[in-house]
Amino acid sequence: MTTRYNSPLKASALKLSVRLLALLALAFLPVASVLAQQTQGGTVITNTATATYSDGTSTYDTKSLPVTVTVANVSGLQITPDAQTDPTVVAGQANVKFVFTVKNLGNFDDQVRFLASGGAGTPTNSILMSGPGTITNAFIDLNANNAQDVGEASLFANGAVVNQAINHSGDPLDDFNVVVVVTVNGAATGGQTIRVQLGNEGGASPYDNVAVTGVGNEVRTVGASANGARQAGGDISATVANDAQLQVSLAAAPLGSAALGSDITYTVGVCNVGARDAAPITLSGNSGVFIIMPIPANTTLKSGQAFAGSLLTLYTTDLLSVAPTAASWNSGAIPANATRLAFRVATPLLANSSPCSANVTMIVTVNNGINASNPIRQMADAFANNSIGTLITDQSDGQSTGAQTPNKGDGNALNPNVTQPNAGSGTPIQTSLALVGLVLNGPLNQPGAVGPTDNNDDYTNKSVNTGIATVAPGGNTTAPGNAIEFDNTVQNTGNANDTFTLSVQSYPANSTVRISTDNGTSWTTIILNGAVTGAANPTLAVAFGASAPYKVEVTLPAGILVLSGYDTRVRATSGNTVTAVNDTINRVYTGFIRLVKSAAITNSDLTKGGPNDPVPGAVIEYTITYTNVSSTLGSNNGLLNATSVTITDLGTGVNNWTANAIYVGGSASSQLVTPVPTSPYGNITVTGAPVDKVEVVLPGLAAGASGTFKFRVTIK
Repeated sequence: MTTRYNSPLKASALKLSVRLLALLALAFLPVASVLAQQTQGGTVITNTATATYSDGTSTYDTKSLPVTVTVANVSGLQITPDAQTDPTVVAGQANVKFVFTVKNLGNFDDQVRFLASGGAGTPTNSILMSGPGTITNAFIDLNANNAQDVGEASLFANGAVVNQAINHSGDPLDDFNVVVVVTVNGAATGGQTIRVQLGNEGGASPYDNVAVTGVGNEVRTVGASANGARQAGGDISATVANDAQLQVSLAAAPLGSAALGSDITYTVGVCNVGARDAAPITLSGNSGVFIIMPIPANTTLKSGQAFAGSLLTLYTTDLLSVAPTAASWNSGAIPANATRLAFRVATPLLANSSPCSANVTMIVTVNNGINASNPIRQMADAFANNSIGTLITDQSDGQSTGAQTPNKGDGNALNPNVTQPNAGSGTPIQTSLALVGLVLNGPLNQPGAVGPTDNNDDYTNKSVNTGIATVAPGGNTTAPGNAIEFDNTVQNTGNANDTFTLSVQSYPANSTVRISTDNGTSWTTIILNGAVTGAANPTLAVAFGASAPYKVEVTLPAGILVLSGYDTRVRATSGNTVTAVNDTINRVYTGFIRLVKSAAITNSDLTKGGPNDPVPGAVIEYTITYTNVSSTLGSNNGLLNATSVTITDLGTGVNNWTANAIYVGGSASSQLVTPVPTSPYGNITVTGAPVDKVEVVLPGLAAGASGTFKFRVTIK
């Protein structure tokens, strides 16, 4: 007879060889393929008793005993744009904003480090500038509004390193802007170039996601990772031109809210703060420097007004989608279907010392019988030519948004119903109408439900039944989730009829979210595979004191953690009072019955080994802890209860105790531990000759409930 011994030394050597081969293979992978991995660092990937259960409608499967592997952190960083040429600037122009986007290309939540600056009036150590200009400010812009708000760190005259948190790639908040503000020198001449650089300059463009060098004006990641810290860089250039610079001011009276049928008086003017005269443009044969204003939606232009301050008043009936300079303009009596007015205020508008036009007034009357939830919005823009004959527009915000070049204005056709950042006067005038809105938003027929903290985190729980079968706790789903449909209710608790906007505030990564306000006849897709579609948020008209239902459908992606809840937060916003909001959570679980299996060994024959050694004759007691993991806190929420649960421990196949041990007769038991201890709990069956299967059928398992299923075997 030949006896074979397993050598621990040989086994260890074999494992080491396999690991070395794996590391060598990884070392020769292209960088792009390594960095393309985006599973979050720290994610536990797991690979065994089984269970089936039901919520009364669908059936589910689960399993236990995982083997775990933790995903390593991988760093990555990108700064854009690279080598971008911005619209031109003019000598003496202030508040010119160079906007960079910083993005985390890694797979974990990290921080981005910016070096301390050299003091006021000098470039910061992470920002360099060349050309005829001076950096006057630099800051982190978290909400991308090109203004430094409370809590947004300064990168100008910062005496210490700034570390800014940034989420891992794929999260909704995985990037932020850095705004560098520059004043162009008064003595700058046409053709000179101003270049602003954020971060590392070394290497070849795009200067992104390279290993940290520790020298130069670096911007780098902070967190520990397998590939080490990474740094990146970007640069933007602007050319100085001989130009004029327009700046529009817009005001409205009354301030605050206006009643239906009342008048709103707008006052608008334009200044030339540039170094050259603003030359006329031509609108349908009429020459001059013009201010163009739309007639706001839900208002009527007041008849008989003289438009004081305007040298010539033109109108157009073209749609607002037509660019102002491309529209057909007319003089004379203004018809009821006019869409915009053009006020000639100068020919030309002179430079130096900020000369300004006369102010022009325009009066509109708020229409009666309209939905009072729609505020009245108004904006204005000024148009002229510069000294080299190029169209320029209002530059009051100092930040380009696109349509007109080479100057930093916008020149967009303005839609008075849509707030357009950096358009025209920079900030729209909005006049609200005096109604008070309040709202409750919650599970079906329970709009006032309360969650763990308040009525903004109430919830409805449901579960997928795809991609979870045979996946143990800690594993990931193997297929996309089936579409899960939720029923919610909005209640109008304000003082008037109201229209509520339904918006998705947060959602699971890579999911799809749809909303229906007509009981599922039609749907609006708000989120598609994790990306915002841009579709208009659906609205729900609800009479005073009444309630209305709506549906939310959530589809989860494959490859996400099982036995977990994934929240989609839906907000109802009052049209009468836009600050009146209420949230509810539609939570999709990837299965909701968790099995955790353990074993305890008792050896009574101490001649064979210690009291807990698994020797022949020792007894193994298997314990399977079963838990409904779905949430229960709060009141009147939509809970996820199991109506039946079958737990099976099969002694063949993956489990081999039938071949190596004998079931201890009468040892199987099941007990509910929480919320109310109950023993015995469920019907136990033992089958096979010899016994090869032990099974319990539970009558149900409520949300948050937990118990144990035990049995013993004796080692042969």
